[in-house]
Amino acid sequence: MNAPIDISRVVLQTDRLLLRCWRETDLHDFYAYARVDGVGQPADWPPHKSLADTKAILDTFIKEKTTFALEHRGHVIGSLGIEEYRRENFPELEPLASRALGYALSKDYWGQGLMPEAVRAVTDYLFRVQKLDFLLLGHFVWNHQSARVAEKCGFRYSKTCTHVNQHGKTEATRQNILCRPGLERVSW
Repeated sequence: MNAPIDISRVVLQTDRLLLRCWRETDLHDFYAYARVDGVGQPADWPPHKSLADTKAILDTFIKEKTTFALEHRGHVIGSLGIEEYRRENFPELEPLASRALGYALSKDYWGQGLMPEAVRAVTDYLFRVQKLDFLLLGHFVWNHQSARVAEKCGFRYSKTCTHVNQHGKTEATRQNILCRPGLERVSW
């Protein structure tokens, strides 16, 4: 089941990042990376064309209280969402408390290990504090960067599913799973 999540009072600190709720004042930092071609497509969203596009998504992040802003040296450089997973793809996991992770990072920070650092902090919080049983991390089969993040953070391949992308094309996604430490792995 998709466990309820509210990160409105949560702040996580890593060696290089501050993970916190989004603020209205993050608009320009968000737009600066979200408008760049190649940043959003691996997460199936197009580059933002205007501040108004970014503002609409920022308002959703603030309202839903499930997406962290990734702050580095005083600027927001990415996002990490604790999203609902598609329950129909994982009926065998239904009685367990769970969520899926999704993220985007400014191209200026790719290849520096920042996203694995953020994912580890969030998985630790979700398992230790929220007591979730498992987390999913899905990515398009062609997204090798997300595959590396999943691998570095201990996620294991579970199954391949399909996703209809923003252009109406059906694409394969690799679904990776990470169990709470101490939870016996069920058959998946």
